[in-house]
Amino acid sequence: MAPSMHNAGRGTAEGRRFAFGQNWSRYLAVVDDARIELSKSSFIEFLGTDSLDGLSFLDVGSGSGLSSLAAISLGAARVHSFDYDPASVTATTEIKRRYAPHADHWSIERGSVLDATYMEGLGTFDFVYTWGVLHHTGDMRLAFRHVAERVAPGGRLWLAIYNDQGHRSEIWRRVKRIYNELPPFLRPLWVVLTMSPLEVKTFLYHLVRGRPQRYFTNELRGRDRSRGMSRWHDFVDWVGGYPFEVARPDAIVDTFRAFGLSEARLRLVDGYGCNEFLFTKAVLGAHGTPSSTAVTSPSADRPVIR
Repeated sequence: MAPSMHNAGRGTAEGRRFAFGQNWSRYLAVVDDARIELSKSSFIEFLGTDSLDGLSFLDVGSGSGLSSLAAISLGAARVHSFDYDPASVTATTEIKRRYAPHADHWSIERGSVLDATYMEGLGTFDFVYTWGVLHHTGDMRLAFRHVAERVAPGGRLWLAIYNDQGHRSEIWRRVKRIYNELPPFLRPLWVVLTMSPLEVKTFLYHLVRGRPQRYFTNELRGRDRSRGMSRWHDFVDWVGGYPFEVARPDAIVDTFRAFGLSEARLRLVDGYGCNEFLFTKAVLGAHGTPSSTAVTSPSADRPVIR
Protein backbone atom coordinates (compact mmCIF):
# COMPACT_ATOMS: atom_id res chain seq x y z
CA MET A 1 0.00 0.00 0.00
CA ALA A 2 1.31 3.44 -0.88
CA PRO A 3 2.50 5.73 1.93
CA SER A 4 -0.33 7.83 3.29
CA MET A 5 -0.79 11.47 4.20
CA HIS A 6 -3.94 12.14 6.15
CA ASN A 7 -5.62 15.46 5.44
CA ALA A 8 -7.86 16.51 8.31
CA GLY A 9 -7.79 20.23 7.72
CA ARG A 10 -8.75 20.94 4.11
CA GLY A 11 -11.53 23.45 3.79
CA THR A 12 -11.39 24.53 7.43
CA ALA A 13 -13.59 27.49 8.17
CA GLU A 14 -11.58 30.54 9.23
CA GLY A 15 -13.63 30.86 12.40
CA ARG A 16 -12.50 27.42 13.57
CA ARG A 17 -8.82 27.98 12.84
CA PHE A 18 -6.59 28.18 15.89
CA ALA A 19 -5.31 31.67 16.68
CA PHE A 20 -1.63 30.77 16.33
CA GLY A 21 -0.57 34.42 16.29
CA GLN A 22 -2.29 35.21 19.58
CA ASN A 23 -0.44 32.34 21.25
CA TRP A 24 2.89 33.57 19.84
CA SER A 25 2.15 37.12 20.94
CA ARG A 26 1.62 35.92 24.51
CA TYR A 27 4.81 33.88 24.26
CA LEU A 28 6.81 37.09 23.73
CA ALA A 29 6.36 37.86 27.42
CA VAL A 30 8.70 34.98 28.34
CA VAL A 31 11.31 35.40 25.59
CA ASP A 32 14.73 36.14 27.04
CA ASP A 33 18.40 35.66 26.19
CA ALA A 34 18.35 32.07 27.47
CA ARG A 35 15.54 31.09 25.10
CA ILE A 36 17.29 32.78 22.21
CA GLU A 37 20.42 30.76 22.95
CA LEU A 38 18.35 27.56 23.07
CA SER A 39 16.94 28.38 19.66
CA LYS A 40 20.43 28.94 18.23
CA SER A 41 21.66 25.73 19.86
CA SER A 42 18.87 23.75 18.20
CA PHE A 43 20.11 24.95 14.80
CA ILE A 44 23.72 24.10 15.60
CA GLU A 45 22.85 20.65 16.97
CA PHE A 46 20.59 19.58 14.10
CA LEU A 47 22.62 21.07 11.26
CA GLY A 48 26.04 20.24 12.65
CA THR A 49 27.32 23.75 12.00
CA ASP A 50 27.39 27.03 13.89
CA SER A 51 27.35 29.22 10.80
CA LEU A 52 24.88 30.23 8.11
CA ASP A 53 27.34 32.81 6.78
CA GLY A 54 26.46 34.11 3.34
CA LEU A 55 23.26 32.08 3.04
CA SER A 56 19.77 33.33 2.23
CA PHE A 57 17.16 32.03 4.69
CA LEU A 58 13.38 31.72 4.24
CA ASP A 59 11.26 31.24 7.38
CA VAL A 60 7.90 29.85 6.27
CA GLY A 61 5.41 30.48 9.07
CA SER A 62 7.66 32.56 11.29
CA GLY A 63 5.40 32.49 14.38
CA SER A 64 7.23 34.35 17.14
CA GLY A 65 10.20 35.13 14.90
CA LEU A 66 12.63 33.32 17.20
CA SER A 67 13.96 31.01 14.47
CA SER A 68 14.50 33.91 12.10
CA LEU A 69 16.44 35.66 14.84
CA ALA A 70 18.56 32.53 15.27
CA ALA A 71 19.36 32.60 11.54
CA ILE A 72 20.37 36.25 11.81
CA SER A 73 22.57 35.45 14.81
CA LEU A 74 24.25 32.60 12.89
CA GLY A 75 25.25 34.94 10.09
CA ALA A 76 22.60 34.52 7.38
CA ALA A 77 23.13 37.14 4.69
CA ARG A 78 19.43 37.56 3.94
CA VAL A 79 16.42 36.47 5.98
CA HIS A 80 12.81 36.67 4.83
CA SER A 81 10.06 35.80 7.33
CA PHE A 82 6.40 35.46 6.51
CA ASP A 83 3.29 34.13 8.19
CA TYR A 84 -0.38 33.83 7.31
CA ASP A 85 -1.52 35.09 10.74
CA PRO A 86 -1.24 38.89 11.12
CA ALA A 87 -0.57 38.53 14.86
CA SER A 88 2.40 36.28 14.08
CA VAL A 89 3.73 38.91 11.68
CA THR A 90 3.41 41.44 14.49
CA ALA A 91 5.19 39.09 16.92
CA THR A 92 8.07 38.52 14.49
CA THR A 93 8.34 42.27 13.92
CA GLU A 94 8.51 42.82 17.68
CA ILE A 95 11.29 40.24 18.08
CA LYS A 96 13.25 42.04 15.39
CA ARG A 97 12.66 45.40 17.07
CA ARG A 98 13.91 44.08 20.40
CA TYR A 99 16.92 42.04 19.35
CA ALA A 100 17.95 42.99 15.80
CA PRO A 101 16.68 46.51 15.09
CA HIS A 102 19.48 47.28 12.65
CA ALA A 103 19.21 44.03 10.66
CA ASP A 104 18.25 45.61 7.35
CA HIS A 105 18.80 42.24 5.65
CA TRP A 106 15.81 40.82 7.57
CA SER A 107 12.41 41.37 5.91
CA ILE A 108 9.03 40.44 7.40
CA GLU A 109 5.59 40.33 5.82
CA ARG A 110 2.26 38.57 5.71
CA GLY A 111 1.89 35.82 3.12
CA SER A 112 0.42 32.39 2.54
CA VAL A 113 2.40 29.29 1.64
CA LEU A 114 -0.68 28.15 -0.30
CA ASP A 115 -0.60 31.22 -2.56
CA ALA A 116 1.33 30.12 -5.66
CA THR A 117 1.79 33.67 -6.96
CA TYR A 118 3.16 34.90 -3.65
CA MET A 119 5.51 31.96 -3.27
CA GLU A 120 6.86 32.23 -6.82
CA GLY A 121 7.53 35.92 -6.25
CA LEU A 122 9.89 35.13 -3.37
CA GLY A 123 12.47 33.48 -5.59
CA THR A 124 14.71 30.74 -4.20
CA PHE A 125 16.76 30.49 -1.01
CA ASP A 126 19.81 28.60 0.15
CA PHE A 127 17.95 27.49 3.26
CA VAL A 128 14.19 27.05 3.71
CA TYR A 129 12.92 26.51 7.25
CA THR A 130 9.39 25.52 8.22
CA TRP A 131 9.04 23.89 11.63
CA GLY A 132 5.59 22.62 12.64
CA VAL A 133 3.77 24.84 10.15
CA LEU A 134 2.63 23.09 6.99
CA HIS A 135 0.36 20.60 8.77
CA HIS A 136 -1.71 23.58 9.97
CA THR A 137 -2.38 25.12 6.54
CA GLY A 138 -5.36 23.02 5.51
CA ASP A 139 -3.58 21.76 2.37
CA MET A 140 -0.31 20.16 3.38
CA ARG A 141 0.36 18.53 0.00
CA LEU A 142 0.21 21.84 -1.83
CA ALA A 143 2.36 23.47 0.84
CA PHE A 144 5.00 20.75 0.38
CA ARG A 145 5.23 21.51 -3.33
CA HIS A 146 5.49 25.25 -2.79
CA VAL A 147 8.30 25.06 -0.21
CA ALA A 148 10.23 22.52 -2.32
CA GLU A 149 10.16 24.96 -5.21
CA ARG A 150 11.69 27.72 -3.06
CA VAL A 151 14.85 25.70 -2.32
CA ALA A 152 17.72 26.77 -4.56
CA PRO A 153 19.88 24.11 -6.27
CA GLY A 154 22.35 22.92 -3.65
CA GLY A 155 20.12 24.34 -0.91
CA ARG A 156 18.54 22.75 2.14
CA LEU A 157 15.07 22.40 3.61
CA TRP A 158 14.43 21.83 7.33
CA LEU A 159 10.91 20.54 7.82
CA ALA A 160 8.96 19.30 10.86
CA ILE A 161 5.60 17.56 10.46
CA TYR A 162 3.28 15.81 12.92
CA ASN A 163 3.76 12.05 13.06
CA ASP A 164 0.89 9.91 11.74
CA GLN A 165 -0.32 7.73 14.63
CA GLY A 166 -3.42 6.41 12.89
CA HIS A 167 -6.37 6.33 15.29
CA ARG A 168 -4.55 8.39 17.90
CA SER A 169 -4.09 11.17 15.39
CA GLU A 170 -7.85 11.16 14.82
CA ILE A 171 -8.36 11.57 18.57
CA TRP A 172 -5.99 14.56 18.56
CA ARG A 173 -7.91 16.06 15.64
CA ARG A 174 -11.11 15.90 17.72
CA VAL A 175 -9.32 17.40 20.74
CA LYS A 176 -8.18 20.32 18.62
CA ARG A 177 -11.59 20.87 17.04
CA ILE A 178 -13.24 20.90 20.47
CA TYR A 179 -10.76 23.52 21.69
CA ASN A 180 -11.59 25.85 18.83
CA GLU A 181 -15.35 25.35 19.23
CA LEU A 182 -15.28 26.15 22.96
CA PRO A 183 -15.89 29.68 24.28
CA PRO A 184 -12.53 31.40 24.81
CA PHE A 185 -12.84 31.41 28.61
CA LEU A 186 -13.10 27.59 28.67
CA ARG A 187 -10.13 26.90 26.41
CA PRO A 188 -7.41 27.11 29.12
CA LEU A 189 -9.38 24.55 31.16
CA TRP A 190 -9.52 22.22 28.15
CA VAL A 191 -5.73 22.53 27.79
CA VAL A 192 -5.25 21.64 31.46
CA LEU A 193 -7.62 18.66 31.27
CA THR A 194 -5.98 17.37 28.10
CA MET A 195 -2.36 17.77 29.16
CA SER A 196 -2.62 16.87 32.88
CA PRO A 197 -1.98 13.13 32.29
CA LEU A 198 1.30 14.00 30.53
CA GLU A 199 2.32 16.31 33.36
CA VAL A 200 1.60 13.67 35.99
CA LYS A 201 3.60 11.12 33.98
CA THR A 202 6.51 13.56 33.68
CA PHE A 203 6.49 14.32 37.40
CA LEU A 204 6.41 10.61 38.31
CA TYR A 205 9.29 10.00 35.90
CA HIS A 206 11.47 12.43 37.86
CA LEU A 207 10.12 11.24 41.21
CA VAL A 208 11.08 7.58 40.73
CA ARG A 209 14.57 8.73 39.75
CA GLY A 210 14.92 10.67 42.98
CA ARG A 211 14.96 14.11 41.40
CA PRO A 212 11.44 15.59 41.76
CA GLN A 213 12.92 19.08 42.02
CA ARG A 214 13.98 18.85 38.38
CA TYR A 215 10.32 18.79 37.34
CA PHE A 216 9.77 22.18 38.97
CA THR A 217 13.09 23.82 38.10
CA ASN A 218 13.57 22.52 34.56
CA GLU A 219 10.40 21.00 33.13
CA LEU A 220 7.71 23.23 34.59
CA ARG A 221 9.67 26.45 34.09
CA GLY A 222 10.57 25.42 30.57
CA ARG A 223 14.35 25.41 30.95
CA ASP A 224 14.61 22.11 29.08
CA ARG A 225 12.43 23.22 26.17
CA SER A 226 14.08 22.64 22.83
CA ARG A 227 14.25 25.54 20.35
CA GLY A 228 13.62 27.99 23.22
CA MET A 229 9.91 27.27 23.46
CA SER A 230 7.65 27.64 26.51
CA ARG A 231 5.92 24.62 28.06
CA TRP A 232 2.54 26.30 28.50
CA HIS A 233 2.51 27.90 25.05
CA ASP A 234 3.52 24.57 23.53
CA PHE A 235 0.60 22.91 25.33
CA VAL A 236 -1.84 25.49 23.98
CA ASP A 237 -0.50 24.92 20.48
CA TRP A 238 -0.66 21.12 20.82
CA VAL A 239 -4.26 21.17 22.07
CA GLY A 240 -5.57 23.98 19.87
CA GLY A 241 -3.53 23.77 16.66
CA TYR A 242 -6.14 23.36 13.90
CA PRO A 243 -6.25 22.66 10.92
CA PHE A 244 -4.37 19.48 11.70
CA GLU A 245 -2.77 17.03 9.29
CA VAL A 246 -0.26 14.25 9.80
CA ALA A 247 2.04 12.15 7.63
CA ARG A 248 4.18 9.04 7.87
CA PRO A 249 7.91 9.65 7.49
CA ASP A 250 8.17 7.47 4.38
CA ALA A 251 5.36 9.43 2.74
CA ILE A 252 7.20 12.70 3.31
CA VAL A 253 10.52 11.34 2.07
CA ASP A 254 8.89 9.93 -1.09
CA THR A 255 7.05 13.19 -1.72
CA PHE A 256 10.16 15.34 -1.55
CA ARG A 257 12.20 12.89 -3.58
CA ALA A 258 9.63 13.41 -6.32
CA PHE A 259 10.28 17.17 -5.98
CA GLY A 260 14.01 16.63 -6.49
CA LEU A 261 15.15 16.73 -2.86
CA SER A 262 16.96 13.96 -1.01
CA GLU A 263 16.97 13.32 2.71
CA ALA A 264 20.16 14.23 4.57
CA ARG A 265 18.99 13.75 8.13
CA LEU A 266 15.88 12.46 9.90
CA ARG A 267 14.92 12.76 13.57
CA LEU A 268 11.83 10.71 14.30
CA VAL A 269 9.45 10.44 17.25
CA ASP A 270 7.71 7.31 18.50
CA GLY A 271 4.32 8.85 19.28
CA TYR A 272 2.76 12.29 19.31
CA GLY A 273 5.05 15.02 18.08
CA CYS A 274 6.89 16.20 15.00
CA ASN A 275 9.27 14.21 12.85
CA GLU A 276 12.10 16.40 11.56
CA PHE A 277 13.63 16.19 8.11
CA LEU A 278 16.63 17.85 6.52
CA PHE A 279 16.48 17.66 2.72
CA THR A 280 18.96 18.84 0.10
CA LYS A 281 18.32 19.78 -3.51
CA ALA A 282 20.77 18.59 -6.12
CA VAL A 283 22.88 21.03 -8.10
CA LEU A 284 22.04 20.65 -11.78
CA GLY A 285 24.90 19.93 -14.14
CA ALA A 286 25.46 21.40 -17.58
CA HIS A 287 22.92 19.06 -19.18
CA GLY A 288 20.22 19.54 -16.53
CA THR A 289 21.11 16.37 -14.63
CA PRO A 290 21.89 16.24 -10.90
CA SER A 291 25.53 16.97 -10.14
CA SER A 292 27.57 15.12 -7.57
CA THR A 293 28.48 18.47 -5.99
CA ALA A 294 25.10 18.87 -4.29
CA VAL A 295 25.32 20.43 -0.83
CA THR A 296 24.69 18.05 2.08
CA SER A 297 24.42 18.55 5.81
CA PRO A 298 27.78 18.40 7.62
CA SER A 299 26.16 16.05 10.15
CA ALA A 300 24.01 14.05 7.74
CA ASP A 301 22.85 10.79 9.29
CA ARG A 302 21.96 7.70 7.35
CA PRO A 303 18.17 7.99 6.79
CA VAL A 304 16.01 5.72 8.90
CA ILE A 305 12.31 5.08 8.28
CA ARG A 306 10.29 3.32 10.94
